[in-house]
Amino acid sequence: MESISLALVLGALIGLVMALTGAGGGVLAIPLLVFGLHLPLQQAAPIGLVAVGLAALIGAVLGLRQGIVRYRAAALIGAVGMLVAPLGVYLAQRLPNRPLMGAFGLVLIYTAWRMLRRPVQAAQLPVSVLCRVNSKDQRLTWTRPCALALAGTGLIAGLLSGLLGVGGGFVIIPALRRHTDLDIRSIQATSLAVIALVSISAIASAALHEPVRWSVALPFAAGAVLALLLGRAVAQKLDAQRLQQAFAWFCALIALLMLGRALGWIAN
Repeated sequence: MESISLALVLGALIGLVMALTGAGGGVLAIPLLVFGLHLPLQQAAPIGLVAVGLAALIGAVLGLRQGIVRYRAAALIGAVGMLVAPLGVYLAQRLPNRPLMGAFGLVLIYTAWRMLRRPVQAAQLPVSVLCRVNSKDQRLTWTRPCALALAGTGLIAGLLSGLLGVGGGFVIIPALRRHTDLDIRSIQATSLAVIALVSISAIASAALHEPVRWSVALPFAAGAVLALLLGRAVAQKLDAQRLQQAFAWFCALIALLMLGRALGWIAN
């Protein structure tokens, strides 16, 4: 009963982060499961994806109702990610735990670095945006470079999703900011739609290798969903930039802990 309550609380933290930042759920879920519930990364990955994927699905549905999800872009990125995610799961099941922990720590450091430098770049729209919104019908103008850029985003997000159990929002959101001129609300909602799609593929692939611990996954996911729904209302009243910076520094701290565990400096 104690582990169920802890899973519920840890899941709530994930949902709150997703509501406030539009990303970060996966990169935070795995460390919480590793340090909070003492799970190896291979078991933590599908549990984290159940919570992140379900919360992302609900967030994406709400975004679709508001008309801010770019569903064609989400479908392309998500389809490529779904095809590649099983490869990531295959690699994760054959790699030792410590190298995976080290790789996860490096991903967290990269995530923190991108978030901390983003406020400086926020006012600078890239000169050569590949996917521009048409001023007449407000749809993305599709070109071959645009499609390739979005497909490449799905490739990276899918591989990391299967390998490390992350949703991929930390890859998808910066890529959409770089390659499109969409507003941030549309970018976040589209990212959630992609995360939901990729998570389905990664969870199914992981379940084929090893049964998912549903006794942990279900309360963890329930906490994430409840916090996501409650956090959406709170997020509109808070300073998004300060939230991103606080989350970035937290990621950096968790990254040091993950690297310490990978190098054997921190005991299991």
